[in-house]
Amino acid sequence: MNSKDSKIILRIEKLTKRFSGVVALKAVDFESQEGEVHAICGENGAGKSTLIKILSGYFPFGSYEGRMFLSGHPVEFSGPADSERAGIAVIYQELTLVQEMTVAENIFLGAEPHRWGLIDWNRVYSETGHFLELFGLDLDPAARVADLGIGKQQLVEILKALSKKSKILLLDEPTAALSETEVDTLLNIITGLKEKGITCIYISHKLDEVLRIADRVTVLRDGEKVATLKTGETDKGEIIRHMVGREITQMYPLRRVSPGETLLQVANLTIAGEGRSAPVLENINLELKTGEVLGIGGLMGSGRTELLMHLFGTFGIRISGEVRIRGDLVRISSPLQAIRHGLMLVSEDRKRYGIVPAQNIGFNISLASLRQFTDGILLNRNREVSHNQRIFNWLGVKAPNLETSVSKLSGGNQQKVVLGKGLMTEPQIIFMDEPTRGIDVGAKVEIYHQINSLTSEGKAVVLVSSELPELMGMSDRLIILSAGKIGGKFDAGEATQEAVMRAAMAFH
Repeated sequence: MNSKDSKIILRIEKLTKRFSGVVALKAVDFESQEGEVHAICGENGAGKSTLIKILSGYFPFGSYEGRMFLSGHPVEFSGPADSERAGIAVIYQELTLVQEMTVAENIFLGAEPHRWGLIDWNRVYSETGHFLELFGLDLDPAARVADLGIGKQQLVEILKALSKKSKILLLDEPTAALSETEVDTLLNIITGLKEKGITCIYISHKLDEVLRIADRVTVLRDGEKVATLKTGETDKGEIIRHMVGREITQMYPLRRVSPGETLLQVANLTIAGEGRSAPVLENINLELKTGEVLGIGGLMGSGRTELLMHLFGTFGIRISGEVRIRGDLVRISSPLQAIRHGLMLVSEDRKRYGIVPAQNIGFNISLASLRQFTDGILLNRNREVSHNQRIFNWLGVKAPNLETSVSKLSGGNQQKVVLGKGLMTEPQIIFMDEPTRGIDVGAKVEIYHQINSLTSEGKAVVLVSSELPELMGMSDRLIILSAGKIGGKFDAGEATQEAVMRAAMAFH
């Protein structure tokens, strides 16, 4: 073995995985070196999650073809415990921490040191403090996890893995729910891990992060490896071309729709959260016209989601202000009332609020509209299926048919089902909260074209996004929230990233 080979900590050869005859991975070769950050990119459904599940032992040896080696030695995992004992840890996008426990209790959960038959709590907290100091993290070992922000919880998850002396970290979309500051902190931690010889396999749709943090990037497409590139010798355009098999020349499609009549007016709106006296949103004024995309930006915690949820009847107590739809004063207190007024909401948390994963596509699409398919007390299945098929075809959901379980769809196609469910209610005003979070670049472009198609029909869209280029590229006007207040308003042509960020910080 030469010196280069001696640095290879992980190697897989001809990895192939099938599900009911469908090939999820096809003869994939992959290797990563000690102390390397190696990114894996690809569209939803490209095989990234399948690869991670094999590396983590979720899919045991024998359920796939091919071989896997750690430090040159063949390994055969029969389950996640084998993978963990071999020094591999997975940091999932959805955290696995126990919210009511402390930082220290979570880090040592299941591996608590004992003395005289009892848990040695002094050692638990002292060793946690040592870990925190080692990685330069300002966290209290005794802090309850539920009281921490999502970014700090993500760091606790990583420390939990490192406490088990993991040599390889598999990070699956670790920054999906983080603010820009939290992303910087996490990426700095990963850089520190690299310097300590820990290997990170980094899965992300955010190519700016990939180019910043990774040494190399491997691209999967349709279950096959199509390229491994050094990040210092490539760019976003080349990675995207490999991901989608074509060049995307116009990320944000041109908008040509002229706004029409006013659909929605919000005047002097101030609301408080349940059990809170201080306003969550204060003196909010906005209007939305037919054919328009109104972008709403701001830092995490600025009140973007709370505004949409209040207008949709699911959040907050109105202290003052009014809401009008087509000039009529309304007070919406439930999603059913919102739907009857022509509103729909695409939630930022599609798995919790948007879909029923165990059910099929057809069930999900018509779930909010069953009343229009009933004859008396009976459901007209033929009419329901006909409408479902029309939405399914229009959105271009990549699935065999309406009977396909939503849980088997990629993130981008699940998002299309959420959008389809809302469109079945025949809305005029569409609230979209982070509609492209966690989906690949190709699926994002499809969502952007669907937004344009909706506004060309005279519908209006309110778009909330944490991605500033997306917000600026798709909006006709921008409203930037800062600590629950309006920090700035911009027409599309006059907005710059610097001006938008100043507005987002106006009341912080």
